[in-house]
Amino acid sequence: MTDVVMPQMGESIVEGTLTKWLKKPGERVERDEPLFEISTDKVDTEIPSPSAGTLNEILVEEGATVQINTVVARIADGDGAGSAGVKSAPAATPERSAAPERLAAPAATPPSPVQAAPASQLENGAARETDAPTGPISPLVRRMARENNIDLAQVPGTGAGGRITKQDVEAYLARPSHAPAAVAAPAPQPSAPPRVASPAPQFAAPVLPLPMPSAAKTRVEPLSAMRQRIAEHMVLSKRTSPHVTTVHRVDMTKVVKMRERHKADVQARYGFSLTYLPFIARATVVGLRQYSLLNASLEGTNVIFHNEINIGIAVALDNGLIVPVIRGADERNVLGLQHAVVDLATRARSRQLKPDEVQGGTFSITNFGSFGSVMGTPIINQPQVAILGVGAVEKIPVVIDDAIAIRSISYLSLSFDHRLIDGALADQFTAKVKQVLENWSEEVL
Repeated sequence: MTDVVMPQMGESIVEGTLTKWLKKPGERVERDEPLFEISTDKVDTEIPSPSAGTLNEILVEEGATVQINTVVARIADGDGAGSAGVKSAPAATPERSAAPERLAAPAATPPSPVQAAPASQLENGAARETDAPTGPISPLVRRMARENNIDLAQVPGTGAGGRITKQDVEAYLARPSHAPAAVAAPAPQPSAPPRVASPAPQFAAPVLPLPMPSAAKTRVEPLSAMRQRIAEHMVLSKRTSPHVTTVHRVDMTKVVKMRERHKADVQARYGFSLTYLPFIARATVVGLRQYSLLNASLEGTNVIFHNEINIGIAVALDNGLIVPVIRGADERNVLGLQHAVVDLATRARSRQLKPDEVQGGTFSITNFGSFGSVMGTPIINQPQVAILGVGAVEKIPVVIDDAIAIRSISYLSLSFDHRLIDGALADQFTAKVKQVLENWSEEVL
């Protein structure tokens, strides 16, 4: 019998959500065949089977969040002929089910042995930090605490070694006013004198018939784990950065001609299409070299300048989006950038990305033009300070030297963090990207 455990998908990952089982109890599974899907605060991915055999028992149900190294299933070695008792029901729901039980405890239950905080520690409805939390804190827990202004020292941890989990924070948030469990109950209020019943009205109001029940006109579905994280990241970004967007119109005619000249050869030699995106990325690299502040990030009152240019490329998935990172983008030519885009996008859609492939970006590009959009105002991918949106390339009539000509035009939308980037610098950067594209001369092959 082989135990299947929740893997650690990165150094800072301490828990994961099992989102989908790809096999059912009793089914045959081969070694390295995808067995289940997990979602962490970094990436969604498929987990392969550690051995060949028959899926004998599922211990963690879909949607449950468990710590790393938790046994989630067992595989019977061989063809499973000797395992008559195949189990399909999970043995127990992990941590997620523990939170409601703690909240449903009766008021008469003695509180946990935590000393009541002095009144000076309960100002503004939250206790000040008195003791450091026990055990490692995951990035997801830290973000939840920061967004909800929670002192983690007041959150009891139920994880291994007293570690605070996502469920612990959710249970703490569910308490009235986020008060610690040891806070004394308020003194009972004196009972009000009994009211004298008022005389009944002389004429009773007519009783209207209740409406007949009709078919439901809505459907309620919970957000997926990925959609929840996207929502958290988007709200966090808008809270963190004052967004401003500048838009530049770019004549892409020379890029279009260069692409038309080489796309057939690229397809024949390398097996993938040549798109406009690597040209945009290459021009962006030139702009970031000249205006390095857009390749920086903010940490408190410090500006972090990155020596590497790692460009994140937004990839649309069936149930959301993800931003894998092209590392060392400044060391690649157009062909190298196109190869990286195809590789990352393909593995993102097949859930084969590794956690470190969606981390460490210093600037992002989102190509909404591939869906026909002409212009947009993208949201910054924190902790970066800018993101470039690329609109569709369209042939339109323009005026050149007092004459009307047909040119291939696209709009570039740069959203930037106005805490660090001013409008003048943002326009200078975008103008540099525009200049490179409009005067394109670099060969592809």
